[in-house]
Amino acid sequence: MRAVRFGEYGGPEVLRTVEIEVPEPGPGQVSVDVAYAGVNFADHKARLEGYRVPQLPFVPGLEVSGRIRALGPGVEGLSVGQEVAALTEGGAYAEVAVANVAVVFPLAAGTDLRTAASLPTVLPTAYALLHSVGRLREGETVLVQGAAGGVGTVTGQLAREAGAGRVVGVVSSGAKAEYARKYGYDDVVLADGFGAAVRELTGGRGVDLALDPIGGDVLRETLDTLAVFGRLVSFGNASSAPAWQVGQPELYPGGRSVAGFSILTLAQTAPEELRALAERAFAVPGVELPVTGEFALSDAAEAHRTLASRTSTGKLLLRITP
Repeated sequence: MRAVRFGEYGGPEVLRTVEIEVPEPGPGQVSVDVAYAGVNFADHKARLEGYRVPQLPFVPGLEVSGRIRALGPGVEGLSVGQEVAALTEGGAYAEVAVANVAVVFPLAAGTDLRTAASLPTVLPTAYALLHSVGRLREGETVLVQGAAGGVGTVTGQLAREAGAGRVVGVVSSGAKAEYARKYGYDDVVLADGFGAAVRELTGGRGVDLALDPIGGDVLRETLDTLAVFGRLVSFGNASSAPAWQVGQPELYPGGRSVAGFSILTLAQTAPEELRALAERAFAVPGVELPVTGEFALSDAAEAHRTLASRTSTGKLLLRITP
């Protein structure tokens, strides 16, 4: 089968289209004939610096849509040929991928494979950030870093649906600001100097819940935007900054708190909890995530260049075998 993999770390040019053996599902797994694969920032970090890469060569990709090809031993409740979306632990940039049954989701009637590929990581992550970890309450103010990205696009809509009083997004350009305002955001500010802008927007009060996938200095500045009893949820380290620390001096004065979330880690440590979370997320009606870029499997390197340029919005997909 065809797959895209890399044998060394580096720029998008290290991605190569190759022929490899078709993987077989093990106990509690299914294999999927892949229609579409999502392109995520975690794939970029895997290729660039080895994020969650157990060994080389490695086939990246964390989410797929397609049709079940084969069932592993002990799998019940699914059938060959059934259309599904699934999370993987890598291997999605291929004609066939393997996933653990706990994170394989049959598609609801009327859901097409292209749409389905855009949601397995994004929608449960956004839902968890607001509800399971962030514990959003009606009327609260929410701040979202990366508001024009995949998670940001969905988070703005979910926050609005949950009754947030004000939803503020942070983006890197004016074009992204215009995009984000279509998806639940009341206000959108530019990343440069966002802390001061947020304090001005809130009359100096700050925000009740802030969500940060960037880390480093951005996380520190985000922490400073919190109101009394505010909560910050870290869900990534796109900046690749050294591990951060926070303690009594930052938290005690305002009764602030910091939490963390990783859908990939939860898939490994508590897959049944992730499944329950995902089912709640998928049940929220009317959430949109526009696919703003679609690439052939052989053009995976170009998809990565687009992602790394930080100019893209919404979701990027690889088209495998629709």
